[in-house]
Amino acid sequence: MNSLASEIQGFSKSHLKKQSTRVTTVTGRQLIETRSGSSVQVTECFPEPEAACGFVQDLRADLQVGVTHILNVAYGVENAFPDLFHCKTVTVLDVPETDITSYFPECFAFIDQARNQGAVVLVHCNAGVSRSASVAMAYLMSRDTLSFQEAFDAVKAARPSVCPNPGFLKQLKSYTP
Repeated sequence: MNSLASEIQGFSKSHLKKQSTRVTTVTGRQLIETRSGSSVQVTECFPEPEAACGFVQDLRADLQVGVTHILNVAYGVENAFPDLFHCKTVTVLDVPETDITSYFPECFAFIDQARNQGAVVLVHCNAGVSRSASVAMAYLMSRDTLSFQEAFDAVKAARPSVCPNPGFLKQLKSYTP
């Protein structure tokens, strides 16, 4: 029986299976990275015209949680159920250079209007880790007067995968509502 240490020492990258990953750039260009051992091959692919850019569209209904309003801060994601919810789209690019604070007034106005009606707002983006999280943190900082760290911790507790891009983090840390 081999020990784990001897298996690790005898491991070679050549034993890895060939892997392919679809990568979508900010401009929407799609590439396929194929890894086999230590070599990497990159080829451009041309998606079907109706194919989505950089995300997997899921049209299945989620569990009912009382959401009545949806704030969509994604890029290239259409609202799937516009007849069932009050929707607002604020297109934000998820790149560190984006001035996300310039979008806060429009986002906050929509959230405030819904909350004043006793409604529940879902804020989403493509992956739910950077843009939507940043808007949620800033809203808590602005309306509930939380510090950056308190807002970050609250959003992270609700959605552990949040990870705003470095530019958004810098802006949030210096944001003063």
